Amino acid sequence: MPPHVSADRPAAQPPGPGPVDALISQTRRLKGEVDAVRRDTPSDASGPRERWQRALCDLALHQLDDLDAHLAQLRDGPAPAPAARTDALLSRVGSAEWNLLTDEASWSGELYQILGRDPAAPPLTLDELPSLVHDEDRRRLTTMVTACLIDAQPIDGEFRIVRPDGELRTVHMMGEPVLDPDGGAASMWAVLRDVSEVRRRRRAVSDTRDAVPAERRLMAEVREAVLPPWRTAPRPARQAPGTLDIAAHRLSSPTSASIGVDWYDSLELTDGATLLTVGDLTGHDVAAATGTATLLGAVRGMAMAGTRPGQLLSWLGHLLDTGDLPVLGSAVCCRYRPDTRTLTWARAGHPAPLLFRGGTGRRLDSPCGPLLGATPGAVYGEAEETLQEGDLIVLHTEGPVAGHDGMDSSRRLLDLASRFVEAGTAQDCVRLVAEEFGEREHQGDTCVLMARVTS
Repeated sequence: MPPHVSADRPAAQPPGPGPVDALISQTRRLKGEVDAVRRDTPSDASGPRERWQRALCDLALHQLDDLDAHLAQLRDGPAPAPAARTDALLSRVGSAEWNLLTDEASWSGELYQILGRDPAAPPLTLDELPSLVHDEDRRRLTTMVTACLIDAQPIDGEFRIVRPDGELRTVHMMGEPVLDPDGGAASMWAVLRDVSEVRRRRRAVSDTRDAVPAERRLMAEVREAVLPPWRTAPRPARQAPGTLDIAAHRLSSPTSASIGVDWYDSLELTDGATLLTVGDLTGHDVAAATGTATLLGAVRGMAMAGTRPGQLLSWLGHLLDTGDLPVLGSAVCCRYRPDTRTLTWARAGHPAPLLFRGGTGRRLDSPCGPLLGATPGAVYGEAEETLQEGDLIVLHTEGPVAGHDGMDSSRRLLDLASRFVEAGTAQDCVRLVAEEFGEREHQGDTCVLMARVTS
């Protein structure tokens, strides 16, 4: 094929082997770095964000494979037309020239493979080429070729071809007219690339990317149904001394993209006692969010049946250990009796309850059992505390106010002891926490539940 004179510039001559070899080396080094990133993404990742990240890495590696093969093809030159090449990578790019004066066509061996044609068959003319194109794309090809030959516009577009075996492929075509001395189009040359796999991988990236906001919306709907951001127990006009004034709040992280599965709950039981509980499950997907609803239902059912906090946590652990979801959980479960002002609690891998009295606060000591679902047959010990009028009990999940100074959540809440005295009601205390820490960085969503003993 002679050197072309394009519509606006001489055809670029291929570079020498030295620069091309250097580009090949750089490409292969970059492939290794991208593959290392890809291996850091777990192969069994089930979340949409992880699937999207892995799909992006796969697409990048595929395109670098193509670039490596194209550079090798540039270095080695095109294959002769009758050669039956079998290299799948090199078959993705082919070239062609159509002579408008003699109506002859010249195809590279790679183009025969892309189009699925017998290398011994004569190449198709421009008039015959549309016979390979999908019905819906023929007009597009005709428009591109006409603009190239009549208006000397370069070709740069895609269309689908139907191979003789019925397989559908997507081809990207780039070309220019070759002008005669009088400025007329003497021939047209083109490079055609099989981009079917690239388009398939891009669709996979797009689908998994779109699944991230879709799943987040679904998780948000599930969470809002199970756990509203604010909850305040109804307060009668006059509360009997020793009963609990309860309020709770879920703080959303201003920086985290994940949706947590923390929970809080309070429930008045048939014997006059009150259930207080907070906890969280591992995982940030829809399955974990719906699992929270299942867990809350189990907590309520067992509490209504009179199950003590320690036994309740043991049975919850058994539920997670034998259930379909491979998750772990942490929780603290309290049972308060207003007639004796006795608080009984147990905890499984969770921060201890905090007691605020007279402007000071402290952690309530209690044995801490293993995470729920981590140890089959785990037993959880209980502890008791006699409360006084005006006492404030605070339950929280792990990360509401995690800061860069290393201070844990309980310590930061204990620092608010004097301000809780001024706040008054449980709802006022919860609002204080929300205002104090709502704009600070913390690890995902978290919950805080407060119960003040009325006087």
